[in-house]
Amino acid sequence: MGWLPGGDLLVVSMHERKLHRRGADGRLTVHADLRDVHPFHSNDMVVDASGRAYVGNIGFDFYAGDAPAPTVMAIVTPEGKVSVAADDLMCPNGTVITPDGRTLIVAESMAARLTAFDIGADGGLSGRRLFAAIDGHVPDGICLDAEGHVWAASPYEKVVLRVSPAGEIVARITIADANPYACVLGGTDGRDLFICVAPHHDPDVTVKLRGGRIDVARASVPMAGGPR
Repeated sequence: MGWLPGGDLLVVSMHERKLHRRGADGRLTVHADLRDVHPFHSNDMVVDASGRAYVGNIGFDFYAGDAPAPTVMAIVTPEGKVSVAADDLMCPNGTVITPDGRTLIVAESMAARLTAFDIGADGGLSGRRLFAAIDGHVPDGICLDAEGHVWAASPYEKVVLRVSPAGEIVARITIADANPYACVLGGTDGRDLFICVAPHHDPDVTVKLRGGRIDVARASVPMAGGPR
């Protein structure tokens, strides 16, 4: 999910490969159709201060056991126009934008890395570079703290990692009995790390077990941009 500057809510519909918009009247409408650029399920998204949405996708049929394949990240304008922001990404997943609006960082789940881009005035991405290699992990949802470190959920290793701008893992939180899939910093002082966990990546299994929950851990550094 993400918010447009005027307060409308954007929601990614994963299986439909569409971006929906919920206005002040509560009505849900299609903001953008992503099927022309997303070959398989749409995924995580971040929305910048101008209302441009960057939307990743899995890129291959994960559930059928297909081999991972490179795919693209879409960019959707506030008016709903879709184009390709970056290509050759291995399952672009959790995504953050730095408070100055100049850098986008994305977790490439199937490449065990965090990748950074410069954001141009028109929203275009350039200057692709490695933010961090996190071998042995499949990074999923991510968030950013005030020191420029990335917290990354690693579901199959059952940990949430704090990764420095130098690419080093400097802290970790273990979730012993479930898989962490996403995380975000918030709370009154910005230091509550909310972690979305579930017992399995298959939604049907999680629903059957009623095992989804949100855990909270305290972080030493608050969220980027300050509490809100």
